[in-house]
Amino acid sequence: MKVFIVLAHPEPTSYNGQLFRIAQETLRESGYEVRVSDLHSMGFNPASGFHDVTDPVGSDVFQMQVEQEHAAQTGTFAADIAAEQEKLYWCDLVIFQFPLWWFGIPGILKGWFDRVLAFGWAYHRRERFDSGRLRGRRGMISVTTGGPEARFAEGTMFAPLDQLLFPVTVGTLQYVGLEMMEPYIAWAVPRVTDEERQANFDRFRERLRGIDKETPMPFHSIQKFPDPVGETLSEPQGILEALMEEQKRKSA
Repeated sequence: MKVFIVLAHPEPTSYNGQLFRIAQETLRESGYEVRVSDLHSMGFNPASGFHDVTDPVGSDVFQMQVEQEHAAQTGTFAADIAAEQEKLYWCDLVIFQFPLWWFGIPGILKGWFDRVLAFGWAYHRRERFDSGRLRGRRGMISVTTGGPEARFAEGTMFAPLDQLLFPVTVGTLQYVGLEMMEPYIAWAVPRVTDEERQANFDRFRERLRGIDKETPMPFHSIQKFPDPVGETLSEPQGILEALMEEQKRKSA
């Protein structure tokens, strides 16, 4: 099995950094091929713009989906995006390691999703969920929290963690076709004792040793949740072609 691990934390010695290293060591010991992206150490740029592509369609106004679709059709994504996409195509399983910040994911990971999971490459018109372009691969989230598990329950101070992660697990990763494994959760990491920390690490190692035998979570299939507007929705067609013709006229 080929595994791609993405780390979104600025401190290498952090709890997340340690889980990142444990994942690499454990998976390689199990005979898996492993590739990684440590987003902060790479200096990955989370901001989208004309720098995402090498052959832009527009010149004045950045229209993200238009540029992404054209780059997907012509193979003209910027080198940093193309490198991450190649790792995704290569892998059988992708693991995202990150802390829960402000009830969501770190900004650098959100920017990675925005730029790498591009329109026309990871998904397209009517190619999402069941027909998402990354089908055949699995995904897993490994997340740390600052608060204890008891706070992440229905009717308590915070929302249940599966609700907080829904935009990532379903709205992003299942959307592009990944079959998601149950998340690994390390609760209240600033508060754990040395013994609890070691137990968490051991639990993570054991989980990863059997990851290839796990059954994925239920998939958010469009067969179960059909599009309420269906085929009657008028989606933008031909925008890319129209813009390219406009650019030709301007440069003529």
